[in-house]
Formats: sequence, structure tokens, C-alpha cells
Amino acid sequence: MPHINLLPWREEAQRLRQQQYFSLLTFLALTSFLVVFLVSQYFQAKIDGQRARNQFLTNEIKVLDARIAEIKTLEQKKKDLIQRMKLIEQLQKSRNVGTQVLDEIAKVVPPGVYLTKLTKQDNQLLLQGKSESNNHLANMIREVQSSTLLADAELESITNSGKSEKLLSDFKMTLRIQGLLDEQALINAGGR
Repeated sequence: MPHINLLPWREEAQRLRQQQYFSLLTFLALTSFLVVFLVSQYFQAKIDGQRARNQFLTNEIKVLDARIAEIKTLEQKKKDLIQRMKLIEQLQKSRNVGTQVLDEIAKVVPPGVYLTKLTKQDNQLLLQGKSESNNHLANMIREVQSSTLLADAELESITNSGKSEKLLSDFKMTLRIQGLLDEQALINAGGR
């Protein structure tokens, strides 16, 4: 029988299978690498997009913080202006207080009471004078209590010197002017 050698054919088939196997393995490796690369690029694009949104939000927050700070300074300026307007309004109201006080004192002083000295300190008045009787002073205190401009009449002293022919008594009385800011309050309010 003739001798047939099948070895080179089998070796060739095995080499072909190995070549196909390595080709398939290389194709799968390249395909896997391409899929991993594409997936990583997709997620990197998502991450970059989120970072861009975060940066945009951070910038907008900074802008809004600056606006909030500006609003706070404007609110403080508004409060200061309102306080100044109230102070100016109070000063306008108290502008003619001198004449109003003198007019009101003329209304509350009854006949038989004579003023010799009037002193104003802040919103307090010190009246000194002479009175024909204590009843006249009591009437004057009642008139002060019913007054809208004057209040808190307090009789400090009544003295009788006995040297006068008409027996006039000397008196000292303090009054408070209502609705009038004292000077210290004006200084404090104006300093702000």
C-alpha cells in the first residue's frame, strides 16, 4: 500500500484554525476596546456637561450673592432715609414750638398768676412767678393737664416772702412739652 502522509494537511488546518482564532480574538479585543472607549467617552461627555452646569450655577450664585449684598445695603440705606425723614418731620413739627408754647402758656395761666421767668431745657419748662392765691395755681395745673401741648405740671415750691403789699406768693413749676424731641435724641438720631 502506498504510503500517504496526512501530516502537512493537518498542520495546515491547525495553523488556519489558530490564525482564525487569533483573528477573532484580535477582532473581539478591538471591538471590546472600541466599546469601552465609546462608553467612557459617553460618560466623560456627561461628566463634562455636569461640570459645565455646575460652573454655570456657581457663577450665577456669585451674581445672586452680589445682588443680595446690594439689596441689603439698599435696605440699610432705606432704613437710614426713613429714619432721617422721620427726624426731619419731627423737626418740622417742632419748628414753631416756641410760639406754640408761648401761646399755650398764655392760655393756661389764669388771672392772678404772673410769670417772672421762663426757662426751657430740652423739652422741660421751668416757670417762676408770683400768684395771688394757691387756688389760681391749682387752676393752672388743671389747665396744663387738659392741654395738648403741655403735660406733667409739677409745682416745686410756693413761698410767701411777706414783704409785698398784696401778699403774692412766689412759685416754681416744671412742665413738659409733649411731642418735642429733646436735644440729645436729635443728636443721636442725626448721628446715624
